[in-house]
Amino acid sequence: MIRLGRLTDYGVGLMTRMAQDDVGDLTNARDLSVRSGMPLPTVSKILKLLCQEGLLVSRRGVGGGYILARDPGEITLAQMVSALEGPMALTDCAADGECLCEYMNDCGLQKQWTGINQRLQATLESVTLADMAASAAHTCPSLEGKGA
Repeated sequence: MIRLGRLTDYGVGLMTRMAQDDVGDLTNARDLSVRSGMPLPTVSKILKLLCQEGLLVSRRGVGGGYILARDPGEITLAQMVSALEGPMALTDCAADGECLCEYMNDCGLQKQWTGINQRLQATLESVTLADMAASAAHTCPSLEGKGA
């Protein structure tokens, strides 16, 4: 089974919640923790990672918090997944850079895996945070004002 990590799942959920809010409003980690039901240390860790990757901007001080770095329509699911998981590769031979698979010379599947990986990447790039926010408003109970 191919599965995204829990932090990635949670991170996409937090970004989706922020996109559903007024885009220009700052949101602090404590508020996101309460509204999402996630532990504050987990929320803080995710927000820090998303800031480091340029998807969020943090503002310090009284009234500070986090804000989306760009319009939700300009942030892709691929960018969010990459920010939290690292570069996407279904297999070692589909990863960018040198293939470390000991069977590469005898296997012959590198081209196929690379093509599959590219199609998955393109699919994730075709979905924006705005798309996620629009569909989640009616389908994800955890994003419908929990704790609000």
